[in-house]
Amino acid sequence: MKKKRLISASMILAGLFLFSACQTEVQYAEEETKDERVKVAVLVAEGFHDGEALMPMGFLLNKGYHITVIGPERGTVKAYNSDFTITIDKAVSEVSPGDFHALVLPGGRGPGVLRENEQVINFVSEFWQTGRVTAAICHGPQVLITAGVLDGKTSTGIGGIKGELEEAGVNFVDQSVVVDGNLITSRMPDDLYDFSRTIHENIEKQLRQM
Repeated sequence: MKKKRLISASMILAGLFLFSACQTEVQYAEEETKDERVKVAVLVAEGFHDGEALMPMGFLLNKGYHITVIGPERGTVKAYNSDFTITIDKAVSEVSPGDFHALVLPGGRGPGVLRENEQVINFVSEFWQTGRVTAAICHGPQVLITAGVLDGKTSTGIGGIKGELEEAGVNFVDQSVVVDGNLITSRMPDDLYDFSRTIHENIEKQLRQM
């Protein structure tokens, strides 16, 4: 009798262990799914501003988001203001606007390159139509101007493009971060914390509404 009871107890313990392990695996799978479902595209080209690209990327990665660097074509591009480089994971022709929950446009000289690329502008225009978070800093709004999506919006940007923004129909506001619907804009590197934090907050708000 004692032997039978011992076997029975062992079987129960083994079952509990397996059940616990299965629960842990399911939990990890759910957490991984949760992390992977928040996908952010960062759109860059040669001459991007290092901090305006890398700091929002680091902030959002720290929140568990999945970052994909996209651009006119795959390859490595260099910042205009330092020796930092970024590898473009996918060309815009390889992705769909529906793949991402947010789009980030850093400044620097990169936006001047991006706005000359028809495929890039088509992607940005199509992403805008999804109504999802679109964030641009410094010269980044130039890409949105070329895409023709800023008329009637309230926005900011580096002072040097104030006239161009206003010609595009923008109500220009000089402050660290401006939110108008799905649009988030900031002026300069000094605004990067406000910019990054606001992107995160608005993505989370967007997810709750999906």
